[in-house]
Amino acid sequence: MAGLDDVFGDLFSSVDAVALFSPSGSYYERFSELEDADDDLELIVVGTENDVGAGTFVELPLEFDNISDRIRFGLEGALDQDIIDDGDTLACATSVFGDDIDTVSRARADADSRTGIYDLFARSRADPEVVKAVLELAIELGQKGQKGKPVGALFVVGDAGKVMNKSRPLSYNPFEKSHVHVGDPIVDVMLKEFSRLDGAFVISDAGKIVSAYRYLEPSAEGVDIPKGLGARHMAGGAITRDTNAISIVLSESDGLVRAFKAGEIILEVDPEAY
Repeated sequence: MAGLDDVFGDLFSSVDAVALFSPSGSYYERFSELEDADDDLELIVVGTENDVGAGTFVELPLEFDNISDRIRFGLEGALDQDIIDDGDTLACATSVFGDDIDTVSRARADADSRTGIYDLFARSRADPEVVKAVLELAIELGQKGQKGKPVGALFVVGDAGKVMNKSRPLSYNPFEKSHVHVGDPIVDVMLKEFSRLDGAFVISDAGKIVSAYRYLEPSAEGVDIPKGLGARHMAGGAITRDTNAISIVLSESDGLVRAFKAGEIILEVDPEAY
């Protein structure tokens, strides 16, 4: 009769690296001994802080409650930093049920299936929690629409002063004298309601909603977007080339959510598959 090692040993067979997500010091030390004994084994620590002093580290901007998102981010970060190569197989050890590592997953690094989530979170000047809140708001809008009908929306996040200087109001700004922040459930309901109207939402690095109904005026020269995408995407791409903001755009036509940084699309998400 096969033992547990025979059954679960396949998880660890022929792996190129082990990724430990937010390990304790003692857990890291045990795996460090394995790495020292096997020259072919790479040990990677992934977390919000490098508390264990790991030599190879991928920083998480936030913990990601969803285990799939956590692992996906870790793999994309390791690929981006050239820690691992396309096609490498990793044993990913993380916590699901408690504070300690209790779950191991086997994953393959695939450069062709990068989502862009690492670029979006790790290289944005805005607070990662703000980026996450705006992305999830756009995805929810894409899933449910507005009163059952598809809706488009444009959120510009970060570097709000420059964004305001490169835009003009289309109507009265309902957030002009308010101090509300994205992520508040009541505020998110307001944003969904206002998304039916033209113009962009401008959100600060810290998540304060600076304005709605903004017409973005950066030059679109040199901004390359896929055919079929319109003025909303062109404006969203152009404003990120001329400022340090990112933009998150929900397309009314195809229902996809796209994020722009430095004038380029870095993330494309189907809300129905998220």
